[in-house]
Amino acid sequence: MRRSKAVSALSLVAASALVLSACGGGGGGEGDSNTGSTVDVKSMAEGKAQQGDEFQLADVPESEPVTVAIDEGFSAYNNKTADANSSYNNYVLVPVITGPFVLDGNNKVLLNKDVMESVTVTSEKPYTVEWKMKPGVKWSDGAPWGCEDFYLAWLAGSGAEGFNAASTTGYELMDNPTCKDDLTFEATFTEPYIDYKGLFSDVALLPAHVLEEQTGISDITKVKPSDKQAVKKAADFWANGWKGFKPDLMPASGPYKIKSFDQNADTVVLEKNPEWIGAKGGPSEVTIRAIPDTKAMATALQNGEIDVAASTQPDDTAANTMKNLASQGVNYGSAPQLTFEHFDLNYNRLFGDEAARKAFFQVVNREEIVSKLLKGVQSDIQPLNSIVFFEGEDGYQDLYSDKTNQGAEAAMKTLEAGGWKKGPDGIYQKNGKRFSVAISHNENERRSRTVEIVQSQARAAGMEIKDDTDPNFLKGRVDKGDYDIALFGWSSAPFKAEQKSIYITGGGQNWQGLSDPKIDQAFDKATSATNAEEATKHYQAADEALANQYATMPLFATPSMWGFRGIDRVYMQSYNGVLWNVGEWERTD
Repeated sequence: MRRSKAVSALSLVAASALVLSACGGGGGGEGDSNTGSTVDVKSMAEGKAQQGDEFQLADVPESEPVTVAIDEGFSAYNNKTADANSSYNNYVLVPVITGPFVLDGNNKVLLNKDVMESVTVTSEKPYTVEWKMKPGVKWSDGAPWGCEDFYLAWLAGSGAEGFNAASTTGYELMDNPTCKDDLTFEATFTEPYIDYKGLFSDVALLPAHVLEEQTGISDITKVKPSDKQAVKKAADFWANGWKGFKPDLMPASGPYKIKSFDQNADTVVLEKNPEWIGAKGGPSEVTIRAIPDTKAMATALQNGEIDVAASTQPDDTAANTMKNLASQGVNYGSAPQLTFEHFDLNYNRLFGDEAARKAFFQVVNREEIVSKLLKGVQSDIQPLNSIVFFEGEDGYQDLYSDKTNQGAEAAMKTLEAGGWKKGPDGIYQKNGKRFSVAISHNENERRSRTVEIVQSQARAAGMEIKDDTDPNFLKGRVDKGDYDIALFGWSSAPFKAEQKSIYITGGGQNWQGLSDPKIDQAFDKATSATNAEEATKHYQAADEALANQYATMPLFATPSMWGFRGIDRVYMQSYNGVLWNVGEWERTD
């Protein structure tokens, strides 16, 4: 998803990995005028034992259970398939499935010293990387964690038939990677890949020993992408066997394991992984509840039903509720996220017509959307004017201000120049087809209000906009291209290369049918660049080509919003949620 992860408001639909250099984690100190945080959240953005470029969980006392609320429920243990990839799975799984790197609240990429010895570029020509694991790391079922898990993740992302991977970026460049020994994975790349730190992170390292047991494959590291029979067995289980939660098939490699999953109640319970070799402290148990209504989430915090409210769906009313709970010991935080809300237009339906795409862009007033819906959360929020970059990053350019908010008259002129004519009902039509489209999104009040605003704007230009609210939109429809306009968010890790799968022709997350050689070539050049400056130049070219297609309209970078009580420090990491360092939380009550 780009986790490119889609977040439910993203929902975050599994989103992309972006390289962010200038976006910090914290919003500032108490009373911050931009975010309204009531506590110095910036001081909470680093791990307690974090040093330099390395992360380890701090050794703190074990404490009482906690309950955390997020916007949408867990659905799959394997969050790397195109049909399951979601930020909310990621939020649950980050303390369950470990990886070589950790992102702190400042989006800094840190070597995970609890499980890794090193990750090293051992050769520039050919470009070769070595991942060396720490001895003694185990899955919660007692099996060793090691090189075969890395190999399986590579095989799944290599492009081998049947795996249905959300993204193959980076993995497809590895040329016959090998396990030098049980704890050393080495890969030579067919071209330089400077975003290698994004590989195998993002809960990608699933238990190879479980797949071997379930498929009869004796050694996954002996399976090559060309071995069709063995690949089919592995792919069938990888893509379908790790949905939901099955205790025997879904062990943990991180500090927590899944104890139970109640799909009807949208509740997951985590407990300590007895095989974890790192620090043993933090909450003895973590209950994660899905509360899609952000106002209800704030009320649950107010009533003491939950200890942490963590929302990627900021809402003025909910934010004010949490801010006003300071006298009850509630701390409120908000900070920039690597997440943005957007409209995707489907080329396989009405928006295959260029004039229709351009006119829709022209009629949407994004300033009205952010002013009405988000000023109470982040007072200085403005529309986002790039798809590839966030404001403040090297490479950010305003590519959308001159394409949106041009008014109804400009939109109608564009339609008429493109062969559209206004029908007797006031709605434009062309070749017998009315300009009647639906904006599809998950069940989310802010998104519903977004649609209401756009409906009013478009009506004046002879466009009929319908609201298609579907609680399962991000769980089976969006990845099938079942929409006219998709309203959701992409959540990004700090590695831009993973955006490629969303926008290139035939990309695994290109669900809108976009195809443009200029976009393809720019991303190809960017991902194979040998330095950041060169990569930025090509990412800018991709960004400009995307804007000129009128394919995807960025609305705003979504600020996070969280509140907590009875815990010493909680920071909502912009890509991985609040549980990225749950193993070092300490109770204060």
